[in-house]
Amino acid sequence: MARRSSDVGRHAPVLLTPFIDALCPAPDGCYVDATFGRGGHARALLERLSPAGRLIGLDRDAEAVREGERLAAQDGRFCIRHAAFADLDAALDEAGWGQVHGIGFDLGVSSPQLDDAGRGFSFSHDGPLDMRMDANSGQPLSERLARLSERDLADILRRYGNERYAGRIARSILNAYAEGKMTRTSELENVVFHAMPRQSRFGGAHPATRTFQALRMWINDEMGQLEAGITAAMQRLLPGGRLAVISFHSGEDRKVRDLIEEQVRPCTCPPDFPICVCGRVASMRWVQKKPIRASEAEMVENPRSRSALLRVAEKLS
Repeated sequence: MARRSSDVGRHAPVLLTPFIDALCPAPDGCYVDATFGRGGHARALLERLSPAGRLIGLDRDAEAVREGERLAAQDGRFCIRHAAFADLDAALDEAGWGQVHGIGFDLGVSSPQLDDAGRGFSFSHDGPLDMRMDANSGQPLSERLARLSERDLADILRRYGNERYAGRIARSILNAYAEGKMTRTSELENVVFHAMPRQSRFGGAHPATRTFQALRMWINDEMGQLEAGITAAMQRLLPGGRLAVISFHSGEDRKVRDLIEEQVRPCTCPPDFPICVCGRVASMRWVQKKPIRASEAEMVENPRSRSALLRVAEKLS
C-alpha cells in the first residue's frame, strides 16, 4: 500500500542543523544524500542551496524512492536514484555526476520503516519476518534463518547487537523456527523475551531490541554497505568537500571513524620508525572527530536522537 505524503512528517530528521551546517559550505555546489529516507535532511539541504545548487538522493527502499520522486517533481534541483549507498559510484556515474561538494549519510532504519508492520523491522508491530531494506531483492529473514547454525546466529547477535545472552537466544530462536512456531515478529519477540534470564527481562530497553537490531543489520549487510559507501564517498569528494555521517550503533560509528582515520593518518610505517618512509599522504582531515550529539531539547522532542553521533571530515586532495 502506498504511503501517504503526510507520513513524511512522522520521521523527524536527527541533528538536522549541525548536519546541514557541516555538509553545505558552498550553496552553489553539488551534494549527495546517500540515505534519502523520507527526505527530511534533503529538504533542509535544498533550502540552503542556491538556484545553481544540485542534490541527488539515494535509497534502496522503494517507498523512499517514491517519496523522492515526488520531491523531484517539485524541485528541479533534486533527483533520486534507487540504489544502496554501496552503489554510490555507479549511481553518480549513471546520473552523469563527477566529484561533488558534500556527501551525507544518516544510517540505520527510519521511523516510517519501523512503523510499517509489513516490513518486519519492529517488535512493536506484528508482521512477517522480513527486515529487508529493499523488499524486492534478497531473501527475508524467514528464509535466511533456515541456513543458520546456532553458532553462526549467536555470532551475529554478539557482533551486531552486543547481546550478552546470544547463545541461549540463538538456541531458542532456531528451536522455535524448526518447530514452525516462529513466522511473525511477535513470535520472535516472545521467543527472545523468554530466552532471557528472568532478571534481565524488565527495566531498560526491551529485551528484544538488540536481537532485532542485529538481525536487521545482518540481513541488509549494513556494515559491508557502510564500508563500501564511505570508501566511495571519500573518493568522489572535491578538494574541500565534506563528508557527514550520522550513526546510531557503536559498531557503525567505530567503522566510520576508522575508515576516515585511515585517510587522515595513512602512514603504514612501524611505530618505532623515526620518520615516515612509506610515502603515503593524508587525503582527508577531521572537521569533527569527536562526535556531535543531540541537544537536551532535541532528545526530549525526538527520543530517537539520544544515540545519534555525527562525525564530519573534509577532503584535502
